[in-house]
Amino acid sequence: MRIFVTGTDTNVGKTIISAWLCYNLKASYWKPVQSGTIEGCDSAVASDLSGAEIFPEAYSLKAPLSPHLAASLEGVQIDLNKITPPLTDKPLIIEGAGGVMAPLNNKHTILDLIAQLKAPTIVVARSTLGTINHTCLTLEALRSRSLPVLGVIMNGPKNSDNKEAIEHFGRIKVLAEIEPLTPLTTKTLSQLPFPPSLHELFV
Repeated sequence: MRIFVTGTDTNVGKTIISAWLCYNLKASYWKPVQSGTIEGCDSAVASDLSGAEIFPEAYSLKAPLSPHLAASLEGVQIDLNKITPPLTDKPLIIEGAGGVMAPLNNKHTILDLIAQLKAPTIVVARSTLGTINHTCLTLEALRSRSLPVLGVIMNGPKNSDNKEAIEHFGRIKVLAEIEPLTPLTTKTLSQLPFPPSLHELFV
């Protein structure tokens, strides 16, 4: 089973949520395209937090920019045909880069990568102001390509009004609400409740 973890934007908490999923589901982790390696790698964070099996990126780019720009600075062209899922007997959590419309090259976006990998998607959204619009637009983009969406995970201080609005206007289920962790460690991550509904996605 593969699940693609995308977000409504960059820095919405995809890596933390991916690590949380890996920890609870005993899953492996793979980020096909990583930019910004001069500031660190999401795979290292996921490994430290979850202890998951980590597969190397298909593309690892230095500049903290959109993948297509980071690649162009290195004279690299991201080729979707060269992005092949690793083989594993475990569930595989695939973390995207940025949001679904983040360009990978002059033709393809993260949406195209999700479609190629044929993985159902979980959308990570902020809980704060602006999230209703960003989340609903992300859901519409995925649905425009007939890509299956399992649900939304909200990251940040709990906001029942935004949760209800996302479920209503987005016609989707919020699978979990993850509040900020201080400090962010394996221990604090492991203490977060893990809804049975998420386990059921992998049955």
